[in-house]
Amino acid sequence: MNRKTIHVIALSGSLRKASTNTALLRAARELAPDGMELEIVELGDLPFFNEDVEKAGVPAAVTALSEKIRRADAVLLATPEYNFSFSGVLKNALDWLSRPSSGAPLAGKPAGIVGAGAGFGTARAQAQLRLVCQALDMVTLNKPEVLVTQTWSRFDAQGRLTDAPTRDVLTAFMARFGDWIELQTRAEQQLKEVVA
Repeated sequence: MNRKTIHVIALSGSLRKASTNTALLRAARELAPDGMELEIVELGDLPFFNEDVEKAGVPAAVTALSEKIRRADAVLLATPEYNFSFSGVLKNALDWLSRPSSGAPLAGKPAGIVGAGAGFGTARAQAQLRLVCQALDMVTLNKPEVLVTQTWSRFDAQGRLTDAPTRDVLTAFMARFGDWIELQTRAEQQLKEVVA
């Protein structure tokens, strides 16, 4: 890539220590193209979203995450599928990151979505997550999709993505994601120039 370093914040919708979605983000970091750095940020310290808490003073963990998102070029979301939808952990983080309603850190942010699950590879969860991203004015990459199924056969006991075809799919996704972030960044800069 002939571009500045692209900084991506990666969020996993699973808090489980042996989460395959967090493992998928580690693989994405490993397979990211030259010029992209991927920072995985944990969500376990975020309190439940509550406007009373927000009015009393935004919690430090929320402020820290918001600042990381603001400084990042893009966001990569990895979602498990819980009961045909994405996790409450990820929804809670997105609810905090949708604030304040004017100037929210996610607004206009390029985003990619990946997921790993034993059944349908989080297809239903990703579809619902895309709707939430749309509501938050995020710009999501639609294709290629990364829907990792049969996770027991794709990751080893240490959580490393070992399945070669899946690694190829993720490598292609990360390359496309990098190109797409650059395209979105250029388009945003051109729009600002026209408006100015």
